[in-house]
Amino acid sequence: MARMKFLCDADRCIECNACVTACKNEHEVPWGINRRRVITLNDGKPGERSVSMACMHCTDAPCAAVCPVNCFYTTADAVVLHSKDLCIGCGYCFYACPFGAPQYPRVGNFGSRGKMDKCTYCSGGPEPDLSTVEYEKYGSNRLAEGKLPLCAEMCSTKALLAGDGEMIAQIYKERVIKRGYGSGAWGWKTAYRETVAI
Repeated sequence: MARMKFLCDADRCIECNACVTACKNEHEVPWGINRRRVITLNDGKPGERSVSMACMHCTDAPCAAVCPVNCFYTTADAVVLHSKDLCIGCGYCFYACPFGAPQYPRVGNFGSRGKMDKCTYCSGGPEPDLSTVEYEKYGSNRLAEGKLPLCAEMCSTKALLAGDGEMIAQIYKERVIKRGYGSGAWGWKTAYRETVAI
């Protein structure tokens, strides 16, 4: 079974936000909720880079580890999903997630919030596949239709990749080799302040 993963190639992302728009339209995401967003570092300066971010469907998901009602589960494709029926909107997952993926709709005054919402990797939720109930709660289930997430399919520069983790790793490896800077791809030196020999 494939392990589905996302990868955003910062050397190719042009900050067009097509992935964000595609996600919102495909799932009819409510106002104020962004399952996917583009983050730009060094905006307007030399070295500017943009990265499309969403739930990264972690192998050992910290959101699931802190959930007091165990509403998270991982599918056979390694997609991390949650049940809105079980979610109590406590917000623990928001604080645990290093990517800021969990989102909460504002449902009332004084900061009260509703059930958590996040990227589903276009694979719905615990309701029956392709049902009306599943669409109303979680949006489109493109994986059940044999399709990949729309955000990646809409990416004009193919910066955002989605699919089998091994296949994505191979594509990225080939890109890095063509660029000629080996394991010194953008991000490593910035993150670890190291100079990596090629």
